[in-house]
Formats: sequence, structure tokens, C-alpha cells
Amino acid sequence: MDNPDQPATPAEPASSAATTTWDRLEDELAWYDAKSRECQSLFKRCKLLQIVIAAAVPVLAALSQPAAVTASFAAVVVVLEGAQQLYQWQTNWMLYRATAEALKHERYLYLAQAGPYTGADRQRVLAERVEGLVSQEHAKWTEARSHDSQPAAETS
Repeated sequence: MDNPDQPATPAEPASSAATTTWDRLEDELAWYDAKSRECQSLFKRCKLLQIVIAAAVPVLAALSQPAAVTASFAAVVVVLEGAQQLYQWQTNWMLYRATAEALKHERYLYLAQAGPYTGADRQRVLAERVEGLVSQEHAKWTEARSHDSQPAAETS
């Protein structure tokens, strides 16, 4: 029996080539969806922890806690921000979500036999468009990483 809380997965195409293409679409969609949620969760947890700890710093100072305690709390905020800059959870969350939504769009058009999927070569078109979206996201990810690794003097 189907779980009413789970969205129904559209039926897969019948032919071998179509099934391969469909499986690729579903695999990529699942990956981007899961990674988007993971990055969103990590980003929000990191930011919330930063806010809580940063808010505690002036309270600790007002309560005349030892300077080492207050400085340690402040240092944790800096480390958390450094981790966010290093791992780029917010950027990845947005890139992965955008790709997942674009893949969903292609899936719905394909199932409805609409847009570019009205012809007899719809499996080829789907394969090309899915690979195009994945390649485009990968190029953006690579570009962001190479930009992040350039020294500040080179980016000016």
C-alpha cells in the first residue's frame, strides 16, 4: 500500500534506452535534492550556533567571567564562520536546490510530453538536457572553487 505522505514517483519509461535515461534523471534528482537538504541543514545549524555563542560573549563579559572564557566563546564564532567559508554550505545549498528544481521541471515536461519532449526523439532530448543541467551545475561549482582558491590580489 502506498504511503500517503510520500509523493508518488512517476512511472518509468518502457524501453531500455529510456529506462537508462530515466534512471539517470532520478538518480541525479535524488542526489541534488539530498545534498541540498544536507547543506541547508549544516548552514542553518552553523549560523544558529554562531548567533547563540556570539550573543553569550557580551553576557559573559558583563558577568565578569574570566577573559579566557569570553575570548574562547568569541573564538568559536570565528571558527564557525571559517568553516562556513571553507565548506560553502549556503552556496552549495542554493546551487544544488536550483539544479534539483530544474531536473524536476524536465521530468514533468517529459512525462507530459510537453515542450521539447513532443517528438519521437524525446529520450535523446531528455538525456541531453539532464546531462546539460548536471554539467552546468558542475561548471558553476568548479568555478566557485577556483575563485575561492585564488589569492586576494589576483581577484581584484
